Amino acid sequence: MSDFVFELFNYLLTVPAVLLALTFHELCHGLVAYWLGDDTAKRMGRLTLNPIRHLDPIGFICMVFFHFGWAKPVPINARNFKKPKTGMAVSALAGPVSNILLGFVFLLAFSVSVRFNSAAPVLLPGAEVANIVNYFLFISAQINIVFAVFNFIPVPPLDGSRILFSFLPPKQYFAVMKYERKIMLGFFLFIIVDNYVIDRVLGFSILGTALGTASLHIINGMFRLIGFIPFL
Repeated sequence: MSDFVFELFNYLLTVPAVLLALTFHELCHGLVAYWLGDDTAKRMGRLTLNPIRHLDPIGFICMVFFHFGWAKPVPINARNFKKPKTGMAVSALAGPVSNILLGFVFLLAFSVSVRFNSAAPVLLPGAEVANIVNYFLFISAQINIVFAVFNFIPVPPLDGSRILFSFLPPKQYFAVMKYERKIMLGFFLFIIVDNYVIDRVLGFSILGTALGTASLHIINGMFRLIGFIPFL
């Protein structure tokens, strides 16, 4: 298979994997918020598996090309929670945790597929159906896990900031949130510099390397867990 065809296959399989990861992530935010008493997402039609409702074009493109990005945030009104800070933290946690669980399901499916199609290579040297299925399952797992790790970063507007800030006293919490937009813009600027300047100077991206390393440890840990399953 030529490099061009391989890249084409890669992007064709990455797009549905990204859409699933983003949709599941935002849906779980909204569902947990709804279970905790906030029906904002439901009233705005965001408790849906329709990916168009959750899509942020720039975040989607970043996910396809860099494997980390963002969706259109599900609206959550903390005043509807009995314990606003706790409700926000749990709702925020639901997103990345759902991606980790979905990533594990894909890795499990990948292991089963490889086990029963052991003669088929994984990295698409040909266009065999089993081979394409294996590749899609693995890249879906990888995208979900990288996306989860990325969202655990405690920088606004990522979920990690909502979780971390819930442990701050009210005064410090609102002091930090006052600068949320500036912190967010600074973080996005760092991502651009990291990918287009630091990567060229050092030969690697700081954020990309950190995400890749953390995600690899998680994937290896999941494979070890899967290894305890008798028929695998």
